[in-house]
Amino acid sequence: MNKIFSNADTAIADITGDVTIMLGGFGLCGIPENLIIALKRKAVKGLTCISNNAGIDDFGLGLLLKTRQIKKMMSSYVGENAEFERQLLSGELEVDLIPQGTLATRIQMAGMGIPAFFTPAGYGTEIAEGKEVRVFNNKHYLMEYALHADFAFVKAWKGDTMGNLVFKKTTRNFSTSMAKAADITIAEVEELVEPGELDPDTIDVAGVYVHRIFQGSNYEKRIERRTVRL
Repeated sequence: MNKIFSNADTAIADITGDVTIMLGGFGLCGIPENLIIALKRKAVKGLTCISNNAGIDDFGLGLLLKTRQIKKMMSSYVGENAEFERQLLSGELEVDLIPQGTLATRIQMAGMGIPAFFTPAGYGTEIAEGKEVRVFNNKHYLMEYALHADFAFVKAWKGDTMGNLVFKKTTRNFSTSMAKAADITIAEVEELVEPGELDPDTIDVAGVYVHRIFQGSNYEKRIERRTVRL
């Protein structure tokens, strides 16, 4: 099976509107920049996006919010995006705010084939509305469903033509779980190598989970908040 694509545009050529996409990364670190820009060019609408954050106004998922391509966001932290806030308050955007640990676990459960689990996070808050509550050892827990997606977009440091991926530091954060929780996983990498060139002990995602891969370009690698000390 040939998994290699020439660029982001060809890798998402079959994506139409009204699909659910998971997008890896943490803040602005390790986000699939090329794939997001390709989605913007393709102008697909009605997207449900699952991501730790919503980017910023002119970068990451903020680009798709500006063009009104996202109908629903499922995220944990969204405080850096003014356009997100505007659309939320005006009722233009459907939003599901999820505690970060719960978000990560819901994605992990999908990858493991577990349909639901119980967590104490969110009990007694608005997050609990409409959810089943069970008591274990005199403590209340919410039932949360696994999060599955049609597509997962991840960005890795290196990958080989078989789809094996290596991430750098915090860029692993949600990406390694998302790669296992979607029908089709598309990976963009900074460096694409031949099989055997990656140290097996360093591989974070096995190629069996990756369906399409390409070497990206022009990465900005933005820093969300730069702090300088003398």
